[in-house]
Amino acid sequence: MINNKKRFFTEILKAIIKLIIAGVLIGVLKEYDGVIAVLLMVKIIHNIYKEIIKPKEHKNWLLLIGMLLTGFGGLVGETWGVANGYWEYHEVTRKLPLWLPFAWMLAFHYLYKLERNLIPLLTSQTQKNKIILAIILALVLPAFGEVITIYLGVWTYYWPYQLLGVPLYAFVCLVFVHMLVYTILHFVCKKYKIEDVVFN
Repeated sequence: MINNKKRFFTEILKAIIKLIIAGVLIGVLKEYDGVIAVLLMVKIIHNIYKEIIKPKEHKNWLLLIGMLLTGFGGLVGETWGVANGYWEYHEVTRKLPLWLPFAWMLAFHYLYKLERNLIPLLTSQTQKNKIILAIILALVLPAFGEVITIYLGVWTYYWPYQLLGVPLYAFVCLVFVHMLVYTILHFVCKKYKIEDVVFN
């Protein structure tokens, strides 16, 4: 029990460190959106190789589906938000930086992998507890990453009711996108009888 708690908080700490590194990397290289895009694409290819191509069995196609859905949904949301003046990216020559869809795709992988590591450590692994965990992680961690990049001058929100530069609407949108993709993947698992610790 105590060991599980320790492992749980170790996983959270590792996730926060990864988030800080990613946020600082994007903040420092913000003028070079093509370079960031290539780096994130390499990470996506690595993830796909590790979880889909390399394994002889148990190829995790859900990972690819989730990343593609999140990348598409994120890009639609970003296009809508920038076009309506709700937020703006700085120090790039285009409205939307090239790295955006890849960042959304990696956000899915990041949260999925974290939940996959945390769920076995829960005392009670009920559907309700999994949903609560998913909502809390989607509410807190992406927003924390956004705070880092906002303070490093990557973009600015113009929506009101902000907490450390992140508006209430953004918190809601992040959770909505995450849970929508999770709901779709839950039904995919149910329909095709796919075993997955996160989506079953």
